[in-house]
Amino acid sequence: MSDASIVSSERVPTVYFIDDSATMREVIKIAFRRESINVVTCHDAASALAQFAETNPDAVITDVIMPDKDGYEVCQFIKQNPELRKTPVILMSGVVNRTVAEKAIAVQADELIRKPFQPQELIARVKNLLNPKSTSAAPRQDSDDSEAARPAASTLSGIFATPVALPIAAPAPNSAARNQLHAAPPATPRLNSHSSAAAVQKLRFELQRIEMLVKKLQSELEAERQYVASLESHLKTLQEAD
Repeated sequence: MSDASIVSSERVPTVYFIDDSATMREVIKIAFRRESINVVTCHDAASALAQFAETNPDAVITDVIMPDKDGYEVCQFIKQNPELRKTPVILMSGVVNRTVAEKAIAVQADELIRKPFQPQELIARVKNLLNPKSTSAAPRQDSDDSEAARPAASTLSGIFATPVALPIAAPAPNSAARNQLHAAPPATPRLNSHSSAAAVQKLRFELQRIEMLVKKLQSELEAERQYVASLESHLKTLQEAD
């Protein structure tokens, strides 16, 4: 048998990409055009599910937040369908935290990737899911767990654990303070004062933690805006080149 007949007999896998962003859909089509993979892009879950009946997917990539059905519902539909349940599903999310990861685990997603991401990283993950035997010899390792979290409860418990407040030791009183303590009222008011101070300290810690989370979310949103702007610029360059 000739090499040409072997190549022609190979089945080209079909991958669905579901995202309400037209820019993302166009970028993914351009990124995959040099791969031996047929990419079907859909702007919402309903249009994707309708096409599943015509062409079964070999893998599905779906954004988590969409206007109709979200990515979790798409994944759940696939995994509960007897004909589709073995189809690998990659969820995309702008924020990857414990809650998102636990939802991904609950719907049996195969991958969870954080946006923004490099198209080549997505292509590599799709290839690994389509051909798991070729990568079974060497375990996969993410370059940065904070950038793309894998839906594994044991790992996530350490990555997304809430910081624990450490006890703060009170400073040792000097001689003047000791004299004041001897002359102070009974112990009950001092205990109340200590309780109030501890409560205030706890509130301060919580406020600091919330402020850090807000700053982190703001930086993530800004990074995603810059990423989308970069993709649009790259897409325009590619279209002009064509």
